[in-house]
Parts: sequence; structure tokens; C-alpha cells
Amino acid sequence: MNKVSIKPLDKLVLATIDVAPTTTASGLYLPENATEKPKTATVVAIGTNVKNIKVGETIIYESYSGTDIKHQDQDYVLVKEEKILATIN
Repeated sequence: MNKVSIKPLDKLVLATIDVAPTTTASGLYLPENATEKPKTATVVAIGTNVKNIKVGETIIYESYSGTDIKHQDQDYVLVKEEKILATIN
């Protein structure tokens, strides 16, 4: 994992957006507009007041709750800690 030059403030979490699958389980290709945006992401940086989330964890966050950011050809989402629903181990 590369070092990220974006530093979230306060209770914000910066995470890389997980990629939506492009095929079904049976091998059919899905067009880009047929898939819903994934609601999972991997945390790459946290703000100074984030208490329950750690860098490297996979999170599930509320729909439409984050700010999408593209930085150096990488897609990120910036989410408030209270909008994170769960972590995945």
C-alpha cells in the first residue's frame, strides 16, 4: 500500500473504494451502468479524532454518505466516522 498524501481531519476516514464486479457468478459480463456503486472500502488514513476505525480495515458505509475523490489515478471516498456501519475482518 502506497503512502497517501491526503490527511483527513477530525472524525473523517479516507478509504480506497472497492471495485464492483464486472461479471456475474455464471460468467456474464455486466455493463458499467448496471452495477450499483459498492459500499465497501479499505481504510488508508484516519483523522485525529477517529476512535473505532484503524488503517487497513475494510469498512461498510452508508449510501451517498461520502465524498468521492480522485487523486493520482486512485479513487477514494472520504466518510465521517459516524456514517460507517461496520468493519469486515
